[in-house]
Amino acid sequence: MNLQKITLKEKIGYGFGDAASSMFWKIFGMYAAFFYTDVFGITAKAAGTMFLVARLWDSFFDVFVGIMSDRTKSRFGKYRPYLLWFAIPFAVMGALTFYSPDFGSTAKLIYAYVTYSLMMIVYSLINVPYASLLGAMSSDPIERNSLSSYRMSFAFIGSFVTFMLLQPLIDFFSNTFGGDSVIKSAEATVSTSPIGWVLGVASIGIICVVLFLLCFSWTKERVQQIESDENVSVKQDLKNLLHNAPWWILVATGLAALLFNAIRDSVAIYFFRDYVKVNYHMAGTGWDMTTIYFLIGQAANLIGVMAAPSISAKYGKRRTYMIAMLIAGILSTGFFFIPNNIILILIFQFLISVLAGYVLPLLWSMFADIVDHQELLTGRRATGLIFSSSSMSQKLGWALGSALSLWILGWFGYNESFAKLGQDQNIQTIFGEHIMITLIPAVCAILAFVGMFFYPLSDKKVKENAEALEQKRNLK
Repeated sequence: MNLQKITLKEKIGYGFGDAASSMFWKIFGMYAAFFYTDVFGITAKAAGTMFLVARLWDSFFDVFVGIMSDRTKSRFGKYRPYLLWFAIPFAVMGALTFYSPDFGSTAKLIYAYVTYSLMMIVYSLINVPYASLLGAMSSDPIERNSLSSYRMSFAFIGSFVTFMLLQPLIDFFSNTFGGDSVIKSAEATVSTSPIGWVLGVASIGIICVVLFLLCFSWTKERVQQIESDENVSVKQDLKNLLHNAPWWILVATGLAALLFNAIRDSVAIYFFRDYVKVNYHMAGTGWDMTTIYFLIGQAANLIGVMAAPSISAKYGKRRTYMIAMLIAGILSTGFFFIPNNIILILIFQFLISVLAGYVLPLLWSMFADIVDHQELLTGRRATGLIFSSSSMSQKLGWALGSALSLWILGWFGYNESFAKLGQDQNIQTIFGEHIMITLIPAVCAILAFVGMFFYPLSDKKVKENAEALEQKRNLK
């Protein structure tokens, strides 16, 4: 096999792309629900429905972006140009999404739907080609594992930076420009001043633009398709994909794993404010206990991501995924039964997050393996389409997770006016928040474990596929 070695600079450059994506994705996953209920001012049920509607249709838009990027022709390649074209729109739409206009309730809800939907569209236009770039940078499974690990490592570094900066930025801009609009109860996690949110998110957006442009500059597309784009129709690409059994299994297990993360993350702010109630701020940082909880989770995720290549090389991707999800499910169940003790809560957060970190780079690497599997069977390398399906499962997971979280909050009687007045939620609501951060994610983890049991692409089969394709390219 003609192995294509990727330089350290290029791996870092590729990682920068997911650092940028993750910085915004974590804002959407962990702060958006709180923003829409407690800052923007719509009900939990309305916000949940908006998340589902906007992300659901946008998930299928990912497939269109994948097909389009597979057929893109430019001097920069198929996938890299999107990083250049959409870096600035990505940051601008992020700021507009977290802007709170002085409209009536109906107009505000329309504004929320429009801006949130447009943000998801721009996210697709930059993130789907970025994800597909992994399959075009190298055909070597070992290098792909390494690239995937760098990608996820930088994703968690980006998330870590967001958690370090966002709350202090929001509080700083709120105190500087917010005036009387700054509202903060005794157990509040972050200011509810609208000006603080839009300027804080805009500041993060500027960092994202720089990282996307560095990713564009430092990476290179190498893997060429054996058969020309014109020989296969979009319809045939979709037909090939729908007959790919390993793809179906991986999408389903990935969806369960993402639901596990999405529900835990969406409810964390509410859980800490209403259940844990530890009024602690780390001196000189502006971080409260919720931010510390997030930071510990991201640090633990990073440990898991960095350990994943060596562990999966020893035990195999499939087995590593299964064991990590099984233990995460057991620990999440145990999380429900521990007392309200901040040390124990942070310990469980660390352990569960390490296991979640193992899983994510394996998922992206497995989708690259499916690209090879399908090309060997059909002669068609539909990298963008297959990676767009990965992004689709990610968005579906977050859409369902965020929507379920807010719907369950509403079902348990969450009252937005109590939060604004600094009053406690009722006991039923707090119990619901407790279940949402423990038992419901545990069920998702077990479902991911069961799904991966049926995944047929072993490490041996993946290696054989890569070698067969390399031989075909050399004979072309």
